[in-house]
Amino acid sequence: MTTIEKPSTAVEPAHGEVVTVARHRLVHLHSPGHLTGVTVSLIKLDNGRDQQRPNTFGPQGLTSLDAAITTALAAKPDAIAITGKPGSFAAGADLGQLVGIDRAAADDFAALGHRVFGRLRDAPVPTFALINASAMGGGLELALHCDYRVLASDTRALSLPEVSLGIVPGWGGTQLLPRIAGPGTDVTVIVENALNQNRPMRAEDALWLDVVDAVLDPADFLDSALAWVVDVLRDPMRQPPARHQSRRPATVEEWTDALESGKRIADRRTHGAAPAPYRALELIELSKTTELADGLSAERQTFFDLIESQEFRASVYAFDLVQKRSRKPVGVADLALARDVRKVGVVGAGLMAGQLALLLARSLHIPVLLTDVDQARLDAGVAAVHANVTALVSNHRMTPAEAARLTTLISGSLDYADFADADFIIEAVYESTSVKQDVFAELEKFITATAILASNTSSLSITEIAKALQHPERVIGYHFFNPVDVMPLLEIVRGDQTDDPSIATAFALAQKLKKAAILVKDAGGFVVNRLLLRSMSEVLAAIDEGTPIDVADNALAPLGLPMTTMQLVQLTGPAVVLHVQQTLHDSFGDRFPVSENLRRIVDAGHRTVLIRDRSHAQTVHPEILALLSQGNRPSTSEQIRSRVLQALAREARQMLDDGVVADAKDIDLAMITGAGWPSWLGGITPYLDREGISEQAIGKRFAPAGFAALPPGAPTGQELSTRSVTTGGDADPKPRTEHRA
Repeated sequence: MTTIEKPSTAVEPAHGEVVTVARHRLVHLHSPGHLTGVTVSLIKLDNGRDQQRPNTFGPQGLTSLDAAITTALAAKPDAIAITGKPGSFAAGADLGQLVGIDRAAADDFAALGHRVFGRLRDAPVPTFALINASAMGGGLELALHCDYRVLASDTRALSLPEVSLGIVPGWGGTQLLPRIAGPGTDVTVIVENALNQNRPMRAEDALWLDVVDAVLDPADFLDSALAWVVDVLRDPMRQPPARHQSRRPATVEEWTDALESGKRIADRRTHGAAPAPYRALELIELSKTTELADGLSAERQTFFDLIESQEFRASVYAFDLVQKRSRKPVGVADLALARDVRKVGVVGAGLMAGQLALLLARSLHIPVLLTDVDQARLDAGVAAVHANVTALVSNHRMTPAEAARLTTLISGSLDYADFADADFIIEAVYESTSVKQDVFAELEKFITATAILASNTSSLSITEIAKALQHPERVIGYHFFNPVDVMPLLEIVRGDQTDDPSIATAFALAQKLKKAAILVKDAGGFVVNRLLLRSMSEVLAAIDEGTPIDVADNALAPLGLPMTTMQLVQLTGPAVVLHVQQTLHDSFGDRFPVSENLRRIVDAGHRTVLIRDRSHAQTVHPEILALLSQGNRPSTSEQIRSRVLQALAREARQMLDDGVVADAKDIDLAMITGAGWPSWLGGITPYLDREGISEQAIGKRFAPAGFAALPPGAPTGQELSTRSVTTGGDADPKPRTEHRA
């Protein structure tokens, strides 16, 4: 039996802050077999907005939480528990309020957060975080200040993303997490996941990493979580020996391995181009020997340094693009025009088609039907998808019951008549206009007039694919990036005759797939491949002209891009790169020259260009080197970098002039989510502006001066990266340089 007292009073919204109100209620819990009950002070966080606006903390929100904790303690409960609204536990500080904030105000804000969160850490009764939904940044740090954490199993956004934003966790993450779960978990969550497209933890990962103590079914989560609280309170064996101490202290070797692994990850992901991951690793190492209070002080000092950096200013712009613009795409007709999608077809049963089928079935929970050219290929493709479902169960990413339901949704047929009731059909067949035309023409004999035909082409003309169909208005481009379940971007391409309901349906579907979608005009290469191929063409041209491969290939390393040109050729395949290069050359002429050396590599039948040497470093295959025919006009790394960036500026300007996208922000969003353009550089167009490249290449900027940039005269991230982390939180009078690659 549960009785609830009157909730505490809400806090009025402050100017510029969406206030997350903390409401307290006293819950009396009785369990079978016990005469006396348990009293829990339950605090619920709620900003009063829908699920698209997660709970965040500003000064008024922290003040509200502070008041709720005071009320909770005054009730003299057996425990304090904190939970969130539907769809959001908490997402930490509102980053927009930190841009341009002066150091004194930032200090006050950070100190307020530490004091309020610390009250949960130091409370005289056990404290519990009942994480009902997404918990990111300061939201997860709030949970770390509690003694126990229990998580809903359907939570899909659990992370400390600060390093990807050019800063470090500022409310205890670097100091509390290694104490709770060990340095390996801290490095994984704070550095590795953040630098890997800000990959969130799933519930199973969080439990395995000891970030949470239990995972519960989302159905009736609050009741189940409160019952779990009672079980813990009644079982002395479940009480930790000391607050915020690991149940299994890490050994010296584990500390060394974790920190060395973090350094390798930071080097590989950023090439030393961003200070935040290295500063985070220093703080994690500090937690090994430093008192918690001193570690928290050092963390605050580092946080202050980094919010004054160019990387943070640029990262906030990138973060806003991903979080906001992708949800409200520009140029899209009213989503109310979207048609219902109750069944999806996938033409093809290869690797890409299988990834698409799994994503669609898992996200939409509707039947997905595959087909291919013969029964053997179809059977192999469906079996591969089912095997991937089984692997998800083995990796604890899906329950057996979920897997059984998913497997029944994914099937195959060679008969196009079975696609008659499909509302959305996507092809993932050979990259040939004529092949795609034939597939759609055959399908059109069986499907309804309103069923949408989507092409996963990476560069071919949607208008050309659709031109011979009876209903070209329902043909769209639906370009996913590989791997499909990881890469966030989806380029939705409007052909010359594509109608608004088809576009609206495509975007509504993208939202359900949780993809960052942009609307693109039908033009060769669309956005990402056009810019990537422009960059690759310049690097390959420099090699053809006589530049040594290692010089040309590493010319862009200072930017911190995820891959070099040759690694991208290796991943994509030389033949595919050559095909796309030829396609873009046919569309745009000499801006996209076809590399003769790449043609030689493909003609010789090479499918790989890189091998690993004895030290496991990637080097160009000797047979590839033997094939090269080079000129006598080598370039330096600096010359190639300037050449590539100016070419990108000209191409981006041409895309905007031609109306390929509505705004430069769409180019920035596409490159961040589809090409791994580093978030700490901001979008590609603000970066080109900041570096003066835009004006050099095209005579003008993409945006006004100061856009996504520090004001003139402010210290740069490079200057800030020499400030040392100290246990007292003061700047070291003898600054030392970061550990860099």
